Amino acid sequence: MDESLIDLGWVLRIQCTVRLLMKLLSRIPFLLTACLVACTPKESADDGFVEWSKYRGPSEQGVSEARNVPTDWSTEKNIVWKAEIPGRGWSSPILVDGKIVLTTGIEEPVDEMHDLKVLQVDAETGEIVWIKTVLRATLAEGADRNEKNSLASPTVAIDEGVIYAHFAHMGTVALDFETGETLWKYKVSFTAKNGAGGTPIVLDDLLVFTADSLEEPAIVALYKKTGKVAWKTVRSHQVKNNFSHGTPLVIENNGRTEIISPGSGMVGAYSPEDGKELWLVRYPMGFSMSTRPIFVDGILYMGTGFSRPSFYAIRVDGATGDLTDTHVKWMFHKSMPKTPSPNFVNGNIITLEDAGRLQSLDAETGEKRWMEPLRGMFSASPVQVGEDLLYVVSEDGLFYVLRISDEGCEIISQIEMDEETLATPAIVDGLIYLRTRHHLWKIGNEG
Repeated sequence: MDESLIDLGWVLRIQCTVRLLMKLLSRIPFLLTACLVACTPKESADDGFVEWSKYRGPSEQGVSEARNVPTDWSTEKNIVWKAEIPGRGWSSPILVDGKIVLTTGIEEPVDEMHDLKVLQVDAETGEIVWIKTVLRATLAEGADRNEKNSLASPTVAIDEGVIYAHFAHMGTVALDFETGETLWKYKVSFTAKNGAGGTPIVLDDLLVFTADSLEEPAIVALYKKTGKVAWKTVRSHQVKNNFSHGTPLVIENNGRTEIISPGSGMVGAYSPEDGKELWLVRYPMGFSMSTRPIFVDGILYMGTGFSRPSFYAIRVDGATGDLTDTHVKWMFHKSMPKTPSPNFVNGNIITLEDAGRLQSLDAETGEKRWMEPLRGMFSASPVQVGEDLLYVVSEDGLFYVLRISDEGCEIISQIEMDEETLATPAIVDGLIYLRTRHHLWKIGNEG
């Protein structure tokens, strides 16, 4: 055979291989992009920030990454729909897979029992998809609450197609997301004093919540598949008023996963494996805790509850034991919140006192930067949108849109919703879902 033909064949094969390699290399950016999209949580995928899957948002820190959020509306203007919600409840809306889940309680008893319900609303239309009576509370259980509180104030947790609805001393229930059918129930009776308040969280195979009763304050973990108790840890430090209504927060502490749970007179960190207390910080005059901490750059920021609330910045660096005297970075004591949870906005710790004093503290030093009085009383927690906007709603339904800076607070809008609310809004791309006394509102942009 002619050697020139052999050489030519080799050349052609090499050229073909090079072209194939070049084609594959040209596909790498696309493949990487596809991988990133596939691995991105739905809340922040390329199709937008479209879900509000947890209490205080996907990050659980009161932050929304939503775009094009309304800043101007009224009860008649820019309302996509307004749905009537039966009963009364202050659980915040949770939005997953185009459905909103709420709890509600029927305060008018039937056969001396209160019906406790879970309902699912179609986010597109506002129609109730299903509503289920999941538990019944006795008159005594229903009366064991503050008059401002409802029978259904804890927000649901949703995980892997299951809704977890918690009613504190009145019971806990797991439901199928699609049908609303009950999967299991759990109940342990105790004196709640001010009623149900703390929201449960899901961590791996556990459902975790506080059971800070007047008699024996504790944190409880159930196996989420069965409702059986995985562990229960009684608080190591107790005070005169043990009752509280805190919501746990999961953090990573130097490679160690911890469940942070504030309660009366103390905040504790607990091991998910067995509920062992890892560390605690004690504080005086703190009870009926409902404000939830935030965790930023290794610092836990939190209020201490009633009656004279303080605010603590606690260093979290892997240490264990009683850290009260060694790890409190700073404290602030004036006009701090009893109920609304804090926010972190561009190096500012933003706190909202129940009586309406909005304050900015330097996150590093605790130094007060400014204070802005807002009209009304407040229970719902603020939501940060974008770099510097804060959405805040009063108990009377006065909705503020605020711009936050190091120098102060600019009021962008004040909107009267004309209904009481204690529920934190859910904010996604172009939309706000707000629960008021009788309604669920979907607020959008004009056009």
